Amino acid sequence: MSVALQLGIIVGYLLVALGVGLIAYRVTERTAEDFYLASRSFGTVVLLFTVFATLLSAFTFFGGPDNAYSLGPEWILVMGLMDGIIFAILWYVIGYRQWLLGQREGYMTLGELLGDRFGSRALRGLVAVVSLFWLFPYVMLQQIGAGAAITGLTEGAVPFWAGATLITAFMIGYVALAGMRGIAWTDTLQGVFMLAMVWLALAWVLLAVDGGLATINAGIQANAPDFFALGGGAYTPQFMLSFAISIAFGVTMFPQINQRFFAAASETVLKRSFTLWPVLVLLLFVPAFLLGTWAAGLGIEADVAAGESVLPRLLAAYTPTWFAALVIAGAIAAMMSSSDSMLLSGSSYFTRDLYRPFVDRALSERREDRLGRLGVVGFAVAALLASVWAEGGGIGAANVGSLLIEIGDLAFGGFAQLAGPVLLALYWRGTTRRGLIAGILAPQLVYVAFNFLPATTVAGLPLFATSYFGWGLSLYAMLFGVAVTALGSVADRKRRSGGARP
Repeated sequence: MSVALQLGIIVGYLLVALGVGLIAYRVTERTAEDFYLASRSFGTVVLLFTVFATLLSAFTFFGGPDNAYSLGPEWILVMGLMDGIIFAILWYVIGYRQWLLGQREGYMTLGELLGDRFGSRALRGLVAVVSLFWLFPYVMLQQIGAGAAITGLTEGAVPFWAGATLITAFMIGYVALAGMRGIAWTDTLQGVFMLAMVWLALAWVLLAVDGGLATINAGIQANAPDFFALGGGAYTPQFMLSFAISIAFGVTMFPQINQRFFAAASETVLKRSFTLWPVLVLLLFVPAFLLGTWAAGLGIEADVAAGESVLPRLLAAYTPTWFAALVIAGAIAAMMSSSDSMLLSGSSYFTRDLYRPFVDRALSERREDRLGRLGVVGFAVAALLASVWAEGGGIGAANVGSLLIEIGDLAFGGFAQLAGPVLLALYWRGTTRRGLIAGILAPQLVYVAFNFLPATTVAGLPLFATSYFGWGLSLYAMLFGVAVTALGSVADRKRRSGGARP
């Protein structure tokens, strides 16, 4: 019964999402700006919740509680307080400047803004290529997760490829139809749903446990006493700051998040949204991570290291079947609120930053709108085929799948390498085209090399390690990127001032 119920909820959500897309399609103009940015018309609620649902969806239901279950409740500090505050600051520092330039010049992507600012097609294409490199495997991971969840819910009755195809087909339907407007409206519904369900789940578990919070705390003290010690276990200051900074800067450069900076209807909307962001993050993360912490105290068994999530087990033990089904099915739908935005952003980066400048500079608004919709279909189908193959359909699939997961885990740090050079480009007039290109390429190469080449030692010093003195490699690479951008720009300006041709 629970399997049928969960499938019914999932299909119901898919139909609602498609219906929202059809409604949005009726008011969507046939222009690239409307398709990609909803004509820059988002109010505070829609802008806030579309960023919220796109960024925090499936992680809230699975990853967050699992981390709190394994590592302790201080994960709230890493994701809730640190990233809630750091990302809000970056939303203002980077997002506000992008919004101003977008309003004045009509930019729709970060690559378009930088390429025009420095008069460089190469720079525009480079930003797009780097972004798509990290984005494509991330889309695949969402599809793999959705397909595996459908297979698990049906106990193997629906094969992986069929489940992933079902989810992808519905996403193609409403994304290709309505673009950003349809996604944002769906995200708003999804965001409200997430908040309601996670608080209801917290209250239900608390009321269902005999003795309530006292019993839970006693269990934590017995099963995981280090959870009560601030900074215990893996939570060193270096670890928390490295993780929080890398994620916050990476999120700011995620195409599906960064592009939303252009979509605010007014300056007031933008400023109100990033001011409310930390509050919204805490409202979601506090109950979600508490559920994971409580699961440790209540003796819930889950092999998180092997990929098993603790939340379904906790809900199955303390809530009715229909409620647990609703929450878990909602988590699968939440994956879509991330994937659909990635598909749209991937299409826009390809269409506007690769196809338009390098293939057809005279591309009309109408043709670009059609090409953007086709881009969504192409991007989604390519990711689906790669996902099915990586999951077990091709030669070396196991190795490909392992590599894909590794790239997905590293994507936050990969995107974070763009943030420093972009900040200099937005605020320092001394930044030059050559300096910026070098500042983008250099940390990307270092970050990829140090994460994928085997660790070794040279003259007794560690090489290709992923952390040094407790600080994550991502931070060192970010600082390296800023230094290369600044020094490269200074050298470039000196060369030009000496009379050489720019």
